[in-house]
Amino acid sequence: MTTSTDILNRLQALRLDTTPELAKLSGYLLDHPTEIGISSIRQLAAKADVKPNTLVRLSRAVGLESYESFREIFRNDIRQGRETYPDRARWLQGISRRGELGQLYAASAEASIDNLEGFYASTDHDAIAAAAAAIVAARRTFVLGVGVTNPVAQNFAYLAGMAIDGVRALPNGGTLPVDGLARADERDVLIAMTFHPYRREVVEAVTAARAQGVRVIAVSDSLGSPIMADAQNRFLVPTETPQFFTSTVALTAFFEVLIAFVIAEAGEEVVISIEAFHNRRHALGIYVDEARSNG
Repeated sequence: MTTSTDILNRLQALRLDTTPELAKLSGYLLDHPTEIGISSIRQLAAKADVKPNTLVRLSRAVGLESYESFREIFRNDIRQGRETYPDRARWLQGISRRGELGQLYAASAEASIDNLEGFYASTDHDAIAAAAAAIVAARRTFVLGVGVTNPVAQNFAYLAGMAIDGVRALPNGGTLPVDGLARADERDVLIAMTFHPYRREVVEAVTAARAQGVRVIAVSDSLGSPIMADAQNRFLVPTETPQFFTSTVALTAFFEVLIAFVIAEAGEEVVISIEAFHNRRHALGIYVDEARSNG
């Protein structure tokens, strides 16, 4: 299997015996290998000051069929964590020093759009409907996310709690995720999410949940993720980004769709529950009186 190191070695050899344009591009890529995995062909060509077709010719010169094949090798490094969070942070600071924040803006926009398109294109709505039905039928639903995914779990639990009972975000306070599952059984559902590098406490909680007969809805970035094996419902969510942290754009979209399906599956009584929730908030004065604030 060809690795990014193999490609960089080929570029080093190629630049010594090729056309001036390919040598120029090879030199740029050797100095900025991180750019390959996060830039489109147009963006990378502009940065290297060559034509996009030069990247296609270079890809073939190093033994690959296309630029996408070339780029995918470096994108795979990012997915597998060979490019570390500090590496990305240093790269971001380098962009600022070079006055390239406009390019970073474009790269961020492209990554967000690609993640959303990737999620919607690869996810069957029937699979989400099946997960939603399991949540509605469950005695309790636990939503587990740590780090940057914890606010996503909290938000889902908050919104779902307006409509149905028994939805709880984990971890709770200073406890471990597995602590919140101590009394869970086959009547319950666990929605667990973790992305590379996979969090140990999430994997351990999923393992415990399976042992207790809990239905697992696993959300991750790869079928090879340790929480995917034996999960009753599995969802792949792209998280790629030029940033130094996991993107939650597509993850947020997934949970927005899931909550919509939960509402649809729960029946008419859910409307009464949501209405009562908001009526109580109005009665308690939680919302601003718009007529008074505009007066």
